Amino acid sequence: MQNVRMILDVDTGIDDSMAILLALKTKHIKVEGITTVFGNTDVAQATRNTLQVIEVSGVPYEVPVAMGADRPLVREWRGPVTHIHGNNGIGNCELPMPKGKPLAESAAEFIVRMVNTHPNELTLVFVGRMTNLAIALAQDPSIASKVKRLVIMGGAVKVPGNVTPVAEANISGDAEAAHRVFESGIPITLVGLDVTMQTIIGETERLQLMASPVPGNEKAAAFIGEAFKFYFEAYEKQNGFYGSPLHDPLAVAVAAFPDLVATEEHYVRIETKGTMSYGATLVDFRRTVPVTNASVALGVDSPRFLDYFINTLKS
Repeated sequence: MQNVRMILDVDTGIDDSMAILLALKTKHIKVEGITTVFGNTDVAQATRNTLQVIEVSGVPYEVPVAMGADRPLVREWRGPVTHIHGNNGIGNCELPMPKGKPLAESAAEFIVRMVNTHPNELTLVFVGRMTNLAIALAQDPSIASKVKRLVIMGGAVKVPGNVTPVAEANISGDAEAAHRVFESGIPITLVGLDVTMQTIIGETERLQLMASPVPGNEKAAAFIGEAFKFYFEAYEKQNGFYGSPLHDPLAVAVAAFPDLVATEEHYVRIETKGTMSYGATLVDFRRTVPVTNASVALGVDSPRFLDYFINTLKS
């Protein structure tokens, strides 16, 4: 199994926390750094949450954290998603104050430095707005040819959006940044709502994740159980079912096991001008453009993914 050297970009809410834990606990992933961005909560809170989750994970190596953008490139930030992720972004769970601190350099500076230092070796996994990467590309466009692969949790291709009828939250949260990234030439795998909405877990899995934690995983197991309880209750109020999709963890999983999803090569553009369609992910299924810029995930092996997710987080 090929090792994956990863930079993970997060707006650490509840599912971001689970994505961080999944990446840190997957044996063939080495998390080279985590960058933070506004989104589910403000970037300062996202950074604090990230440091806390890293420490709860028990990861045996140091993971640098770089704080990034606090607003979109062009538009105003719509504010934190407290009704889904709680006032602190992690379901109002109270974790110990982190001992670690973020790096002095920004997320964009960290990305540029790391990609230039390790050309064609790093997989970037972005599970929030793509603002940090857009800024990094503006600072050094050459990094586009040096990224091994970019896995994006974002977009709604053949399914409805989750913030508007056509737009998904991460893309529409900064569509201008997403547009720049898709036009950059970076090799992209798009993991959107078409597949993440097929990865639903509920109370049975939550209890399974909490039960009989292995020595050293007690704090993580308790946090997972408490955070998912808040998340499930929020989803029940919002969507009418007690459970949740595993949006961000699936992107990490695809970076680790690309064959978890069935993909098609297409040309993808992001709508940045429309009033009703802002943030829409437009896929050229008719192939009117003679090039492609993304592998678009349209199918997922949900049972295999869920088995991997549960077993890894219990380890």
